[in-house]
Amino acid sequence: MGPSSTSPQTQETPANGAVEAAAAARLRYVSDARPGIQRIRVGRGFKYSSADGTEVTDPQTLQRIRSIAIPPAWMDVWICPTATGHIQAVGRDARGRKQYRYHPRWREVRDETKYARLAEFGRALPRIRRRVSLDMRRAGHEREKVLATVVHLLETTLVRVGNPEYARHNGSYGLTTLRSRHVRIRGQRLRFEFRGKGGKLHTVDVNDGRVAAVVRRCQELPGHELFQYVDEAGERQTIDSADVNEYVRQITGSEFTAKDFRTWAGTVLALAALRIAGADSAPPTKKNVNLAVAAVAERLRNTPTVSRNCYIHPAVVEAYLGSALRGPREHTPSAAGPTLRPEERALLALLTRKRTRGAPAHTNGRVNPPA
Repeated sequence: MGPSSTSPQTQETPANGAVEAAAAARLRYVSDARPGIQRIRVGRGFKYSSADGTEVTDPQTLQRIRSIAIPPAWMDVWICPTATGHIQAVGRDARGRKQYRYHPRWREVRDETKYARLAEFGRALPRIRRRVSLDMRRAGHEREKVLATVVHLLETTLVRVGNPEYARHNGSYGLTTLRSRHVRIRGQRLRFEFRGKGGKLHTVDVNDGRVAAVVRRCQELPGHELFQYVDEAGERQTIDSADVNEYVRQITGSEFTAKDFRTWAGTVLALAALRIAGADSAPPTKKNVNLAVAAVAERLRNTPTVSRNCYIHPAVVEAYLGSALRGPREHTPSAAGPTLRPEERALLALLTRKRTRGAPAHTNGRVNPPA
């Protein structure tokens, strides 16, 4: 029914406008802390029990449960008793992490809010970058140092964070699912070579002594996974996407994730290209928009359609077509400190102006960003 999500917090306390988002999607905000339908294994299949202990036999309810596509390996499965709950199912994966299946309409509304919160992410970036820089300078090879290195690479290479299911079943990789064989190091130069989403071969070159030192130490540890560390108990641990998202949330105090880096970068790249295109006196053209989108797609290793629909804030294209983009040499006041680049400050100013004027944050239809 919808993609799953790992969350370090419970669903009992609404956060970040969740109740309002549910209402906007014409859904009810629900919690797995309340009674629901339980899944019970029977042989190779399952049966379902209502909160009152009776077996679920209603054909429509059973069809809804099947449409949710709850992984068979999940344990402690809770299923929403109604079809209009914003969460439709909750369970624990093989690593004991809480996973969610959301209603499709909830996903649409929440995906749209990623554009509404993009300015907030931009304002948080200097704080993220300062913390990453500090953690990368830590002595030893502890968890925070490896996490900071992954986030640094996430932002500078724009490689996807990685999904273990894709790695296991499709042989496609992202940063947290890379294997040691996927990188070669010479001095402070690194070359990552791996198959990404869709089976495309990616070659990513990095020239950074700090990153090289951390990655080299990761490779020295036993195991196939690249990004790993040894905990206080002397046990080898790997870094996954949930760890990265938790690290970003801990820094910012907001529900940002690894995907926000790609959305921010895609929008910044589009704005930079369109500011250049709009610097002359010629009227704006859709051809220039298409060229800017193509440049973003190449950088994000996506198709132009996916890039425009999922990674470029519509306000940037609207501003260009309305001849409202400021030229690349025009001074734009900084709203978030000196660690934002000029084009990032320009984007933040644009998004702030749009929000102040009360324009809709997103008018581009459904947004459903891939993992």
